[in-house]
Amino acid sequence: MNTKTLVSLSLLVGIGAALHTIVPGFFLGMKPDMMLTMMFLGIILFPEKKNVLLLGIVTGLISAITTTFPGGFLPNIIDKFLTAFLFLGLLLVINKLQKSIFTVGLLTAIGTIISGVIFLGSAFALVGLPGPFVGLFAAVVLPAAAVNTITMIVIYPIVKGIVNKTKIATVHS
Repeated sequence: MNTKTLVSLSLLVGIGAALHTIVPGFFLGMKPDMMLTMMFLGIILFPEKKNVLLLGIVTGLISAITTTFPGGFLPNIIDKFLTAFLFLGLLLVINKLQKSIFTVGLLTAIGTIISGVIFLGSAFALVGLPGPFVGLFAAVVLPAAAVNTITMIVIYPIVKGIVNKTKIATVHS
């Protein structure tokens, strides 16, 4: 892993941490997880297992530390780690197709929904949920998927342009 990659991933995680911290919890302590967008962007830019491992662990720990969900520490760690590798798997399958803004947006929506299911499932198993699973899913996970998808659709072309000009990573259209 080279220094450019580490710095780039650190910047994405830092931006994600700032967004995760300032977005307030709005439904039973849950909030849209903007950190996922940055984790997904890091995986898209640097789709190697060691980078995904690093992103999953670091993003999980930072999400766990900044969570507003009661008892959400361990579910955040479990969620980000598993979601990172599932997202990589989806990305590798999709890479066989043309990677476009549409596919990146679709991956983000699917990844956010996967993350929400893993988070709610692990929270249910470990600490219980402050409300019904379906209610939390509909009130938080689905809106988060929409927000994360829109955010990715806006920032991906910008970041892709910067990355291509600076040669930090190889991003294919």
